[in-house]
Amino acid sequence: MIRDDYLIHDPPLRAILLLSWPMMLGNLFQQLYTMADSVIVGRFIGEDALASVGASYALTSVFIAVAIGGGAGATVLTSRAFGAGRMREMKESISTALISFLVLSIVMAVAGYMLSPAMMRALNTPERIIGDAVLYLRIYFLGLPFLFMYNILSSVFNSLGKSSIPLCLLIFSSILNVALDIAAVAAMGMGVAGAAWATLISQAISALLSLIILLRVLEGMEGRIGTPFSPSLFRSMSAIAIPSVIQQSTISFGMMLVQSVVNGFGPEVLAGYSAAIRIDSLVTVPLGAVGNAMSPYTAQNIGAGRTDRIRKGYRIGLILIALSGIITLLILITLNTQIIGLFLGEEGTAAAYGTGEHYISFLCWFYTILGAALVTGGVLRGMGRMRLFALASIANLTFRVVGSMALAPRFGVEVVWYVVPVGWSLYFGICYAAYRMKRRSAS
Repeated sequence: MIRDDYLIHDPPLRAILLLSWPMMLGNLFQQLYTMADSVIVGRFIGEDALASVGASYALTSVFIAVAIGGGAGATVLTSRAFGAGRMREMKESISTALISFLVLSIVMAVAGYMLSPAMMRALNTPERIIGDAVLYLRIYFLGLPFLFMYNILSSVFNSLGKSSIPLCLLIFSSILNVALDIAAVAAMGMGVAGAAWATLISQAISALLSLIILLRVLEGMEGRIGTPFSPSLFRSMSAIAIPSVIQQSTISFGMMLVQSVVNGFGPEVLAGYSAAIRIDSLVTVPLGAVGNAMSPYTAQNIGAGRTDRIRKGYRIGLILIALSGIITLLILITLNTQIIGLFLGEEGTAAAYGTGEHYISFLCWFYTILGAALVTGGVLRGMGRMRLFALASIANLTFRVVGSMALAPRFGVEVVWYVVPVGWSLYFGICYAAYRMKRRSAS
């Protein structure tokens, strides 16, 4: 049986693996049920429909980024309170986070629904697919409160070391989403709207089940909650969450600008790019899981006064990243065309296949750099060093956006992915320098 305080007392390798593997599988299934929309839409409707779903991907990532950033604030405060045994404070931080981001998600959902046509036109979406793209996006906004709820609750479970709970819920939700996708798109002929509704229903059920389970978990813990919303905890949480939200949102906004550059090359290139970024999101799941695990691992050990374990855990994280990067490289080099074909099918155009294959075959050599940056950034988040973490992310983004917008129209769409490894290197360099400075000041 796994003890509740394993992040503090178990050997670092065991502790990080116990936390990260459910997160990895959970993120994998989350990507899979997002990818299910693209695969089923591309196979059963066609390339234009796949481009319609892909055209909104960068925009929806902005809102996912806000939810993830909010979860970062909840994770650090909850982990520290849990590690120090302050159960009442831990419960109040959870309820404060849920109330805050529920209100924010409702406001963003209403604004997003109303502004969907204007946002898609601003992204230079091709005219022949803009109708389906707006339809998909509006249904997505209807489910935004459930998306926020699930991400906050998932972060809370991870901060308590219970990452297996969101994993089980995601497996259930992913299977349900694929079944609903097939029923709505293939059997009922609902088109891209069917794919969007399938995702919304799956997310809603997963979020509500997460809330019920969390309430039962908290009932079994010591300490009674004093107030459901604590202004002081809200301020502390905001100090951590806002830089993370800005960082995550800025990255997603920048990727949205990059998306607008790709959109200008036409629906065929956009379809290939959409398939490639879905694969990119999938193969980076292990890297993100290890990076995300480092945050509660670091925060709990700080709360318990065991800062000596942080350096050991950081080294373990980098070793895991190196192993993951080698495996990813071998898979993508060997099966590049076959994986792209899952999205585009036999009717995919040469331009779409060429775009997707070139993107993946180039970037697969550099994922270890991204993983090292994510692990280092996870340690910084656990330390509460959010400003330097945000600075590193924004530097990465700025280079990629400026490079893509300035050079791609002149030299071709390939520039969009040629600049990515340089941005990742900037990200890692700044994060590592910040980590070294923090270590020297603590010694």
